[in-house]
Amino acid sequence: MKVATFDFSLPDAQIARYPLPERTASRLLRVDGVAGVFSDAQFADLPHFLKTGDLLVFNDTRVIPARLMGHKASGGQIEVLVERVISDHEVLAFIRASKSPKTGARLQLVDAFKADAFEAEMLGRDAQNDDLFHLRFDPARTALEWLEAYGEIPLPPYLDRAAEAADSERYQTVYARTAGAVAAPTAGLHFDAAMLARLRAHGVEIAWVTLHVGAGTFQPVRVLDTDDHVMHTERYTVPQATVDAIAACRQRGGRVTAVGTTSLRALESAAAHGALHAGEGETALFITPGYRFAVVDRLLTNFHLPRSTLLMLVCAFGGQPLLLDAYAHAVTADYRFFSYGDAMLIERTEEQPHG
Repeated sequence: MKVATFDFSLPDAQIARYPLPERTASRLLRVDGVAGVFSDAQFADLPHFLKTGDLLVFNDTRVIPARLMGHKASGGQIEVLVERVISDHEVLAFIRASKSPKTGARLQLVDAFKADAFEAEMLGRDAQNDDLFHLRFDPARTALEWLEAYGEIPLPPYLDRAAEAADSERYQTVYARTAGAVAAPTAGLHFDAAMLARLRAHGVEIAWVTLHVGAGTFQPVRVLDTDDHVMHTERYTVPQATVDAIAACRQRGGRVTAVGTTSLRALESAAAHGALHAGEGETALFITPGYRFAVVDRLLTNFHLPRSTLLMLVCAFGGQPLLLDAYAHAVTADYRFFSYGDAMLIERTEEQPHG
């Protein structure tokens, strides 16, 4: 498919650069892919759109403070964005510098608010992705401990601002517990403890997956045709308890709602070879129109960037013409877009057999 067919125009003023004061205060655009209609609502009304016995599947990944500033031994300034922690002391990272550091180079990574620093050694480029550098951090602490002490939350580039103190809490779901993501599963940012309690009281069940969102989620699609795009990989885990919860939901006639595209990709990846199986692995699942969904009936998600793989995913889920019409309506109706923006609740475009 032509990437240009997934384009739309968005006024800069509709990019939500800051969150609303209350997590649940956002708007909600309901999209029914079966009936081919959409309607305006409020996120606070979400329990009214779910039934007793339905299941919500959340991604419990936790965003790590993955951005570090520093300099090379020569004095040249660098910016390091950790893509993945691969062991107690080693990471894969993107490095922005006037000249890329060479293998064996020593990097001084500095806390912007303190005078001290710690050292990282450049081990070389990653064999699987030449854009990533393999770094070994000072073994005095684990890599995650260094990041917690010196790093900052890596806000998406389209917010076009530096992270502030409030972002360390608001760019994190209230249920985040498994550290490893460098971007938030943003559909989950709309939930607070009171909303989760309301859903449980309404008889809606809750289950969990983990998918550590990588920085590649922000990389633009640079090809003209979707067939030529190569997805970044991300690590995911689907527990047996979640597989059992989905089976029980089906048995009682409930519907499975993925909270975010990350939860959806984890579930669909775990069912890629037939029935849904518990386990963990790497996924580079690229969902475009024509994909047959095996697990998820309904998707709660934010509004995504033009020409992005995530816009292609939601078009596959709800139907491309309807989703693009819904996006056009959202622009006209002054919805707030992207990570800190409003939400959509999408019913799958057609009934398909489950894995």
